Amino acid sequence: MVFAAVMLAALLTNKFTFGIVMLFALIVMMCEFLRMTCGKSYWFSQILSVLAGATLFTLTYLFKGFDFPGRFVILAFVPVFILMINSLYVKDKSRFDKFSNLYAAILYIAVPWSVLNFAVFGQEGEFSGLLLLSFFAIIWGSDVGAYLFGITLGQKYGKKLFPSISPKKSWIGFWGGLLTSVIVAVLLNKIGIFRFELCHCIIMAILLCVTGVYGDLIESQWKRHYEVKDSGSIIPGHGGLLDRFDSALIAIPIGIIYLVILNVL
Repeated sequence: MVFAAVMLAALLTNKFTFGIVMLFALIVMMCEFLRMTCGKSYWFSQILSVLAGATLFTLTYLFKGFDFPGRFVILAFVPVFILMINSLYVKDKSRFDKFSNLYAAILYIAVPWSVLNFAVFGQEGEFSGLLLLSFFAIIWGSDVGAYLFGITLGQKYGKKLFPSISPKKSWIGFWGGLLTSVIVAVLLNKIGIFRFELCHCIIMAILLCVTGVYGDLIESQWKRHYEVKDSGSIIPGHGGLLDRFDSALIAIPIGIIYLVILNVL
């Protein structure tokens, strides 16, 4: 309930609340990912990686919301270059393979999370969180539908969706999630929150559902490899923020790309 309240405040109040909450979420997710993949190794380099991700989000946020010159977004590369140079001075290179995870955190989390700014800011920098709220509602609706259909029918009937990575996911759960995501999109359209033609709302619901499942599986693969159950413990009983936003990291950028292709965003 606290998590839902914070998200609603970020999306429905003002751009300052949005910026603070989303930047905090980004930092937490990157820290969770790096703790899972690097442990206590290269702690200073982990700080540089998080700094690079936070810089990218902040510059994109300023560019979209405050008329900050777009050419300065390229400054986000500076912390990345510092991270690369820092790798030369690391004394213990016995587990240098872990260093690649420092770059993976930026690409996997910071880049797609920074794209959220394109969903909440208009051409003139005006703020509206309704589109992003719709995206999250569709994704979470898909998760709820997949869980309900999967737990009631998928465990008894039908084939598993991706047993090598997530043994509990089933095809019945997937189709159930797809159905509920479309229902949520239609309802949001009818009440005037998801403000596009109905056919586009349905297409985006399908895209968000499918890519959201991939996003969930991608994080499950990371956790399975490093033998952890949850990415963190910031939400008691539910794990970390990365566990909550894993689907969104893939799905929401795809939804935004779809709207950009249609030239309506």
